Amino acid sequence: MLNTVVKLVQEFKDRDSRHRLEGYRSIVNLVRKKDLEEWDDGQLQAEFLRLQREANSGTALEKLLVDLYALVCEVAERQLEMQPYDVQIIAAIALHESVLIEQQTGEGKTLSAVMTACLNALTGHGVHVLTFNDYLAHRDAEWMGPIYRFLGLTVSSVQAGMSLSEKREAYAKDITYVTAKEAGFDYLRDTIALSKDELVHRPFHYVIIDEADSLLLDEARVPLVISGASGTSSDDFIRFAEVVRQLVPLEHYHFDEFQRNVYLNEAGSERAESLLECGNLYDSHNSHLLTSLNCALHAETLLRRDVDYIVRDGGIELIEEFTGRVAENRYLPEGLQTALMAKEGLQSKVGGKILGTITIQHFISLYPRISGMTATALASSMEFKRMYELEVVEIPPNQTNKRIDHPHRIYTHQEAKFKALVQEIVTVHATGRPMLIGTSSVQESDKLAEALTVAGVDCHILNAKNDAKEAQIIARAGEIGAVTVSTNMAGRGVDIRLGGGDLTQVDRVLKLGGLYVIGTHMNESVRIDNQLRGRSGRQGDPGDSVFYVSLEDDLLVQFGIHDAIRVPKQDGVLNAPIVHNKLEHIQRVMMGQNFDLQQELNRYSDMIEDQRRILHKERFSILNGDLPMSPSEQRVRLFYIDEFWADHLAYASYMRESIHLESLTNQNPMDEFHRHITEAFEQLPAKIAKESANMLTRLDGSNDPAKWEQFGLQSPTSTNTYMISDQYMDYLQNRSSWNAGTIVAFWIRRVLKPVFGWSKF
Repeated sequence: MLNTVVKLVQEFKDRDSRHRLEGYRSIVNLVRKKDLEEWDDGQLQAEFLRLQREANSGTALEKLLVDLYALVCEVAERQLEMQPYDVQIIAAIALHESVLIEQQTGEGKTLSAVMTACLNALTGHGVHVLTFNDYLAHRDAEWMGPIYRFLGLTVSSVQAGMSLSEKREAYAKDITYVTAKEAGFDYLRDTIALSKDELVHRPFHYVIIDEADSLLLDEARVPLVISGASGTSSDDFIRFAEVVRQLVPLEHYHFDEFQRNVYLNEAGSERAESLLECGNLYDSHNSHLLTSLNCALHAETLLRRDVDYIVRDGGIELIEEFTGRVAENRYLPEGLQTALMAKEGLQSKVGGKILGTITIQHFISLYPRISGMTATALASSMEFKRMYELEVVEIPPNQTNKRIDHPHRIYTHQEAKFKALVQEIVTVHATGRPMLIGTSSVQESDKLAEALTVAGVDCHILNAKNDAKEAQIIARAGEIGAVTVSTNMAGRGVDIRLGGGDLTQVDRVLKLGGLYVIGTHMNESVRIDNQLRGRSGRQGDPGDSVFYVSLEDDLLVQFGIHDAIRVPKQDGVLNAPIVHNKLEHIQRVMMGQNFDLQQELNRYSDMIEDQRRILHKERFSILNGDLPMSPSEQRVRLFYIDEFWADHLAYASYMRESIHLESLTNQNPMDEFHRHITEAFEQLPAKIAKESANMLTRLDGSNDPAKWEQFGLQSPTSTNTYMISDQYMDYLQNRSSWNAGTIVAFWIRRVLKPVFGWSKF
């Protein structure tokens, strides 16, 4: 019955999609009928001015779409010698409808976005195109710039390191290319500005998100943070690292079934108390010790060097879970980050009072209109719908996809998989066919590269250790005989061209079958698998993809694959349908679990964001002069809003780290968190009003900025901006599901011992 329902739902979706595409094609026909080839440049520019006047007089943009898209198509041909395909126009139409489009790699998303950007820039309110990195922001703004400038539109890109005046100028353009994190950091800086002159953003209008799956899903709950500069040291955490190293697995602590969390048991608690000489570890006054110890235990046992992070230039650099790249300017939640630095014997440089924070998801929601594009969206269409109310529309390719996606090659154990993988690479390499091998970690990519070198295969390694060479390595990945061993970072936003751009090699590579993509593991999400597959088969090129999987791979072991499938060790491939079905089931379950976890974690950040918007609505009203206040009243109130909001964030962080104890006293942690945070927020207006009144009395109505500075009413002398890795945000949440041993330890040491005076167990 369930299968029948699923089938009917899918048929309905397919019918709806076909109907939608038919409507788009009818609009494309109207665009094509607008033959502007005979028009001179002056006529084209005059036409754009006419469309601007129409838009500003109130004409709906939908009514101007055909004329505008026809105009952009002609200008693209003249300025860049790029004539948009019909499917690129279809993509541009869909983008304007505020949907998320799935457009295959190499199909020209960049040009599709230009048409939509021009249309939505007609009213002069500004369009942001959010790109994957600074390089792509600069590249796309420069590449597409001639089209915009011909039409009289202004365009720029925002880069990290720009001055405030440079950023303000860039955001004032009609079209601005920028990464989400940089735009978000600039927004956070605006939220602590004490004068209107310090603002860089103007009101948000319309956004086009490139590589939207990465931003809207993989990084959705990544908090962007702005903090005051600090010289926090990790010296205290060195003591906790030393204590943890004296604890024995299973004897003193246990892991959860998925190896995502680690917990002290009764013996571990007793041992830690002895080493720390702190008395009852679960006394309320020792809560900071317990938190720090848990962080040290997590860092020591669960965070793996060259898998989760690398050590480079005397610092920790986290590795993005989904891409394998170094996560630039990103840190763990503060206690974990400091614990990890202590583990590696490094001094922590992160810290300082947090002045403001916002998740990527909440930042994106500030835009009244959102659209996005990516090569992999359909597999996660439910998540896009539930989180952003975004429909996913699949754009047909300009040329039929010829890539062959082979069934997974499944082995009983790691050794057999690795041996078969190396042999396959050696065999295919002998033909000269280019290969891209996607690995799970820096550690695995290094191990595979070493094995290939021993086997006589020269390869290029692309991972977080040599990410600076990414463009150079990707540029050569399609050459004859090229073997590129990479983490999932390989070429986001950059196509792998057959022959490496050398026309003399292209025919030979095509005859060999195009780029051969091999995955060394199955990812938690089929969408991530599809990203790797999508490196091959660009614009109708031939290609192949296959994944090598072992029943000893971490993901499968975590799900108890050996309990579900009992087969003796063998060197050959497992072809039984039940094995393939079980792997597909695990992937679906994992995607569902990750989405549910994300929704649960959002409940923490959603309340804080709601409160932030209430407070900052008042703040921006004051900053803009909407409320009748003198300059001194404005400065004082803004200062204390920021001061007490920072204190509120610190309290929320403390509550979130300690609220897991409530689950052990039959309280719902989420309900308790909401109760405490609501009560604290309700007290803010009175606190702000009281301190503002006291300060105004001390100032005696002075509007002299020098006197404001004398009383400390100024912005922080320096600030840091960084991101907190969402990979470990679930660490804070999952502690609420402690195991039996930890619960026993809690009750003995927090409840029974103090109440009954028991001293020995």
